[in-house]
Amino acid sequence: MFQRQFDLDKATPVEATAIPDVLFERGLYWASGRSGVVNLVAAHKWFNLAALKGRTDAISLRREVAEMMSEAEIATRPSAKPAPG
Repeated sequence: MFQRQFDLDKATPVEATAIPDVLFERGLYWASGRSGVVNLVAAHKWFNLAALKGRTDAISLRREVAEMMSEAEIATRPSAKPAPG
């Protein structure tokens, strides 16, 4: 079990160092239910981050996921700068 603390002052945001393809893959992972659970909120987040990093194909998948989300899921998704498109 992890029993340390994170130093948030020294932490690098995922957006600053992430590879767009990895972010896109995370979106596919949660949207497809590869983990055994479909998590549309998580899928939307990862597709949004991938789109912000330049994966233009993530934009359409993010929209598709958003169309499937319930009002409750939309209310719980993290707010982020919308990607172009």
